[in-house]
Parts: sequence; C-alpha cells; structure tokens
Amino acid sequence: MNPAGHTLPFWSLQLVTALVLNGFLQAVLVGAYAARVAGVMTGRIGTSISLFNLFVTASRFANMFYAPMLGTLSDRAGYVLRDPAMAAAEASQFEWQMRAIVFGGTVGTLLGAIFLPTFVYIFERGVGAFERRGSIPSSLLRLSDPRVWFDIVRTVRIPSLRLFSRYSLRDVPLKLLVGNLLVTGVYAIGVIASYYASILRPEVARTALSASGLVNGIATIAFAVIVDPTSAYIVDQAAKGERTLANVKSMVFYLALTAVIGTLLSQALLYPAAWFIGGAAKFVSAIH
Repeated sequence: MNPAGHTLPFWSLQLVTALVLNGFLQAVLVGAYAARVAGVMTGRIGTSISLFNLFVTASRFANMFYAPMLGTLSDRAGYVLRDPAMAAAEASQFEWQMRAIVFGGTVGTLLGAIFLPTFVYIFERGVGAFERRGSIPSSLLRLSDPRVWFDIVRTVRIPSLRLFSRYSLRDVPLKLLVGNLLVTGVYAIGVIASYYASILRPEVARTALSASGLVNGIATIAFAVIVDPTSAYIVDQAAKGERTLANVKSMVFYLALTAVIGTLLSQALLYPAAWFIGGAAKFVSAIH
C-alpha cells in the first residue's frame, strides 16, 4: 500500500531484476557478433551463422522474461496515479525507473563489447563441439562441464584503448554502422517505451502495451534487412580471400561500439517513442 502523500520507493526487487536481466540480454546480443569472427577463423561459416542466429533469437526471446517486471512497476505506478496530487511525481519516478533499466542495457552492451575476445573463444569451442557431436543441444550441454568454464575464464582479458588503433574504420561500410546504431537504439527501448506509454496515456494503457511487439518487430526486420546481410557478406568475402580476418574483426569491433552508442541514444528516444506509441494507441482506440 502507498501512504497518502508519498510516492512508492524508487528501488524494488522487480526493478533490480529487470535491470540485471536487460543488461545480461544486451551483453549476449553483442557477444553474438563474435560468431562472425569465429566463422572466419574456423572456416565453418555456415555453422557459425547458425550459432549466431541461435544467440540472437534466444536474446530477443528472453525479453519476455523481464517484461512481467515492467508490468509490475507500471501497475504500481498506475495505482498511485489515481491520486491527482501524486500523479506528476509518480510519473516522473516511473520514467527514471525505465531509464535505469535502459542504462542497465547500456552497461550490458559495454560488457559484451569488452569481452568480445572471450565470446570469440566460446564460439570457436561451440563450432568444434558441434562438429564432434552433430547436435546443438548436445553441444550446449558441454557448458555443464566445469572444465569448460575454467577454460573460458582463462581467456578473459580486459582490452586496452590501443585497440582503436588496431581496427580500421576505412573498410567498414558506413551504412552498416549507422543501421546498427539506429536498430540498437530502437530495439533497446521497444518494450520499455510501450510500458512508459501506458503511464503517459493510462486511458489506452492496454492498447499501448500491445504495441511493444510491433516496435520490436520493426527493429528485427530492419536488422534482418540492413545489418545482418551486409555483415554476412563481409564474412563471405573474407572466407573467399577477398577480405582479411582483420577486416572482419574491425567490423565486429565497430558493430559493438555502435551498439553501445545506440543504447545511449535510446535514452533520448525513450520519451518520443513513448509519446508516439501513446498517441498511436489513442488514435486506434478512437476508431469505431
């Protein structure tokens, strides 16, 4: 219950859980880029692409695990919003809770970028395990072996700023990086913006919440049309000897960098996206 004249506490178990889960999912999503490098290094392009798609699909699917946490936060905020005296303060607090979750995604994206070499090693091991076992589920079971985790931990290295001098931006298509930045920025707030819209427009809250799938669907399509084919083409060129492994590493490095920038950009996009979703929900509900 909320005492009269007081907003609900900012921090809660649901908020922390959503923040941590979002950070983890974004780290996995960025780490999936390492499959491109592993494919060129092992010469198993098809297998690495399959593993890449598995990681990306799993990370996008896992969004549903933290959505109920957002629902709990929005339900609590909606209850307080019934008090006109507290509506503005609670709406402001809810906005900052959503921004905290987005920031958790930024931290996760940054960690995923930092540990890209470790992800490359994981994908190399994954390709080898798949070739020996011939089954993705059976290969994933290898992760239950403590020795595998010990080997993974031994590969962890904190990169230095000198990495920027090792990776050339010249051979990475600008449209690929811009597309990745925009797709990441939109996808990072797809679900969150719809819940924020449900607070901004409580009269059409359910309609606004149903729009989250549409926003993420548009981002997924944009990724499949702009980012994925271009990066796959560069990997194919490297496999045929038309590009070098260094070119692929540069592409992955700058994809990770633009993903970090994209999640930072999503902070600026959060309110406009929520306002747009809320307006669209109100328009749809007004149609008879």
